Amino acid sequence: MMSDKDETDLRPVTDEDIRTVEAILFAAEEPLDAPNIADKLAANADIPSIMEAIAVKYAQSGFNLQKTGKKWSFRTAPDLAHALQKHVVQQRRLSRAALETLAIIAYHQPVTRAEIEDIRGVSISKGTLDVLLESEWVKIRGRRRVPGRPVTYGTSDHFLLHFGLESLTDLPGLEELKAAGLLDDRLPPGFEVPAPDPDNDPEEDPLAAGDDGSDLEPLEMDLPEDMPEDMPDEPTEDSASA
Repeated sequence: MMSDKDETDLRPVTDEDIRTVEAILFAAEEPLDAPNIADKLAANADIPSIMEAIAVKYAQSGFNLQKTGKKWSFRTAPDLAHALQKHVVQQRRLSRAALETLAIIAYHQPVTRAEIEDIRGVSISKGTLDVLLESEWVKIRGRRRVPGRPVTYGTSDHFLLHFGLESLTDLPGLEELKAAGLLDDRLPPGFEVPAPDPDNDPEEDPLAAGDDGSDLEPLEMDLPEDMPEDMPDEPTEDSASA
């Protein structure tokens, strides 16, 4: 955290600061955080003030400065997205199972595979999680502190960037989901939209060095490799007996 002394040592923002940061962001392939930006500037640069000045400068432009998590990048203005749609190649369409799984991970993270299945009421096919991991919208966050130490899943900065969110707190809430027709108006009393935890949960350990989560818990049912990813998921024992 920046101390009061550090703040008083910051020098005034210059036009050269702004021009340099603009050039850095235009050339960057990925969003950049404050340390990466400050590394290209003279000492004691006031990064928050520089980014605020750039955001104001491009607010009415064809592209805007967007903050995703703790990183910044230039993005097409939201109201102009339609003009670029014909140039976008859709590489893969997510199945309903993948979309449901992504929504559960976004709102319930950190969450294990077993917890996802419990919420959905069906087993997850191997391909569903593979597609979400390959898209880089979902990542392995850590391991739950329970027997077997299953991995926990969460969303990534790529997820925030794709959906135009600065942080997980910007996910649609109850009223927004109802207005979009994604939730029934006749919800049970006391229903609340889950609040995701962007930080490590007390019951979760971060991945240790060298642990890529490859020893995932065994699947009860694996689809053959030549099966399409969007096949219906298999009912769990509880839902099958219902």
